[in-house]
Amino acid sequence: MDTHDPALILHGYWRSGTSYRTRIALNIKGLRYDQVSHDLRTGEQRAPDYLALNPQGLVPALEVEGHVLTQSGAIIEWLDERYPDPPLLPVSAIDRAAVRAMALLVACDIHPLNNVRVLNRLRDDLGASPDAVKDWIAHWISQGFGALETLVTRHGGRFCFGDRLTLADCHIVPQLYSADRFGVDLSAFPRLVETVGRVHAEPAVAAAHPDRQADAG
Repeated sequence: MDTHDPALILHGYWRSGTSYRTRIALNIKGLRYDQVSHDLRTGEQRAPDYLALNPQGLVPALEVEGHVLTQSGAIIEWLDERYPDPPLLPVSAIDRAAVRAMALLVACDIHPLNNVRVLNRLRDDLGASPDAVKDWIAHWISQGFGALETLVTRHGGRFCFGDRLTLADCHIVPQLYSADRFGVDLSAFPRLVETVGRVHAEPAVAAAHPDRQADAG
């Protein structure tokens, strides 16, 4: 049953991968929440009122119980502690470490290299051509997906780790969306693509898709 917590306000952006993964986690938990959009294309995340909430000027941020949480990984783990059913981490410590490793592979080694501020730095400050930027994106996504293909083959079941949605799914789904948006060739990662297709079909995940957000466009 959905839980409406009026104290939950998610600051994000429809196409932001970090906002997307946070929406997935909120939806898996069955939480209803308010959203405030900050258009990254126009730099709204650097507006003074938002910087007062999140001095890093990034999305997402979650207002909760008089506090502001930042960094999607920290937000999702807080959600898992505050609303433990259904859990986003397995029971055993070894399995939890494996799930966290899959999530961190995306959060630390793929996504940061292809986010808006990095790509803008390549284009505007370092003079990278459109083809060079495209190659940069494809290189880091493909390198990370090569590892994820092995890990999903090793640990996956119905979903990216076993047969329950986990922290790994929250992170991997938005990264596949990003890869598709950038036109990255995914033919070398059949197990990963097949598994994410099943994850996408879950109602909680489908509802978090960027195209279904009020600020999409």
